[in-house]
Amino acid sequence: MKLINMEIPQTLHKRIESCADHVFQGLIPNWVNHGFTETGYSLESLTLDWQPNPVGRVRLLTQCRQLYSLSHATKLGVISGYDAQISKLFNAIIELYFVDDRWIFSRNDDMNILDTQSDAYALAFVMLSFSHYFMLTQDERALTFIERTDQFLDQKMRHPNGGFYEAFPLNEQTVRRQNPHMHLLEGFVAAFEATQAEKYAARIIEICSLAEKYFVDPKTYTLREFFNADLSLDAKTGHLVEPGHHFEWVWLLHQTYRITGRKQDLELAKQLWQVATKYGMSANGGIANSIDGNTFQVVDADKRIWPITEYLKACCVVKLDEQERCDRLEDALEFLLTYYFIDRGRWIEYLDANNQSKGFPLPGTTGYHIFLGLAEVLKWRDS
Repeated sequence: MKLINMEIPQTLHKRIESCADHVFQGLIPNWVNHGFTETGYSLESLTLDWQPNPVGRVRLLTQCRQLYSLSHATKLGVISGYDAQISKLFNAIIELYFVDDRWIFSRNDDMNILDTQSDAYALAFVMLSFSHYFMLTQDERALTFIERTDQFLDQKMRHPNGGFYEAFPLNEQTVRRQNPHMHLLEGFVAAFEATQAEKYAARIIEICSLAEKYFVDPKTYTLREFFNADLSLDAKTGHLVEPGHHFEWVWLLHQTYRITGRKQDLELAKQLWQVATKYGMSANGGIANSIDGNTFQVVDADKRIWPITEYLKACCVVKLDEQERCDRLEDALEFLLTYYFIDRGRWIEYLDANNQSKGFPLPGTTGYHIFLGLAEVLKWRDS
């Protein structure tokens, strides 16, 4: 954290405030005003003019990320006045997506059931959002669904080779990913914070151990994305590395350390940080979508917005000289303000390698990344 005697530069203060205003006075209010239906659920996507942008599906994932962001931001006190919307959204999630005693993946634009799979990635966000909803409201129904979701994962989706299947019904042929496990880790951290139940601490240790043993290549300290059933690297895609996920794990491993006290988590976080900052940062600013974990060469030089928000989170927790931390935060916030954030809380979802917009609409899932990135910077500033 910050050194007691160090003043945060005024330019950094201003950039923090500008970004916070963009998110808490622009992005969130506009999404609530334009992105929610009378029924209470969120649309999947909006145009850059805040108009509905039907894409053929409305996912459980999107609803949970919206519930998480509104609940956590309200609990932190950075937004207010959304209690009724939060309650309607929570109720809509249960009514629309909990079908036949399990969570379904999506409905279509007419809100008829589309995909009945129970997706591990989405279940992670049920755990995360319902935990934060409970911490805000003390609504005991959230605890019931957290418990039922955990039981479903434990009883129906455990993989014999470690970790969890991608989805239920189970498919043995599906390429396995680290990404759902990373978000399950995030969900279990939140569930532990909400309940203090030791079983969630055990789940946390289990997933951190998977990362150490399988997800992170021991020669290059790169976090790999795609695996075979036995968690050996997938032949076609096992070389791919996403620097944004490195930064996401860096932040998460600092959260798990507070719960488990496992020093190896901090050491792994340090290694992941060093690789991503050395090979994933673009010379003209921002963070590349993907690199080759064997050669460290850039594979996809385009730049989604979410990796730089994960970089902000990592910057706030990793052990750094405080001047370097301030410099990194200031540069990243300036890049957000210059290339990603546009007026009325809107953002550019996708830049090309030359920092030009690729013209994407606004996904309902991205606000989660932007909110938490800024929330962590505010937490660091105020600590």
